[in-house]
Amino acid sequence: MTDVVDKACELEQKQREQALAAARVTIEKPKELHGHRYCLDCDLELDTNRLIANPKAVRCVDCQTLLEHKNKRFYP
Repeated sequence: MTDVVDKACELEQKQREQALAAARVTIEKPKELHGHRYCLDCDLELDTNRLIANPKAVRCVDCQTLLEHKNKRFYP
């Protein structure tokens, strides 16, 4: 019975660590030049509508989507 409890505790700890890692937000400075903001990954200028929807955006929609898909693979 203690083996089952130990395994459950280990699994819970692993899931907690994964959740904390996923929740950590790395602060990324936007790439700006002459009042325009550019994507950190592809260097294209961020669309005005993107910045209206998310004023703290540092990536274009396509690059942000790719990043989220990559992160999903590591933290299911």
